[in-house]
Amino acid sequence: MWVDLLLLANLTAQPAHGYELRRRVEQSSGYALSNNSLYPALRRFYDAGAVTRTAVDRQGAPARHVYAITEVGRELLHDMLAELPDELAADEAEFLSRVGHFALLTPVERVGVLDARRRAILARRDRVQALARSVGTAPDDVWSALVLDELLRRSHAEEHWLATVSARAAPAATTAAAPAPPPEEDVR
Repeated sequence: MWVDLLLLANLTAQPAHGYELRRRVEQSSGYALSNNSLYPALRRFYDAGAVTRTAVDRQGAPARHVYAITEVGRELLHDMLAELPDELAADEAEFLSRVGHFALLTPVERVGVLDARRRAILARRDRVQALARSVGTAPDDVWSALVLDELLRRSHAEEHWLATVSARAAPAATTAAAPAPPPEEDVR
């Protein structure tokens, strides 16, 4: 699904032929697409009316197909960007593909995407903490403990990063969406 999202998002800037689109996706996201993922997706979009395809003649070479996003494609892109189902929220590519195009979303929609990722990170952290408690002290377990510690470090780092992104994504909405601090204890 993230491949579809990145293709449509890149077509919002300007029409492109397949090779150019593949290059732009990699430059904007770091993800390299293969022709096996690029052209079937473009074909699905064309069949669904999300993109148009125009053959452009080239001298001494076969015609090149240039793709442009349609209004149907823009609506589809918006829906894909704004919705991050919990079952996809743990997937880094799914999440980062959306964050990279937050300019196309409202602050409230951005918060929804960030909240879905936060839930996924917290669930993973809880699972890894439970596994870490069960690791023994045998030599093989030392390596497992090392890996689990790194996974915990990464989840804490991402939680911090998510807080930073939340503040930029929706400054007014984050104060409303952020959990209230615990009440201060009365020390009388």
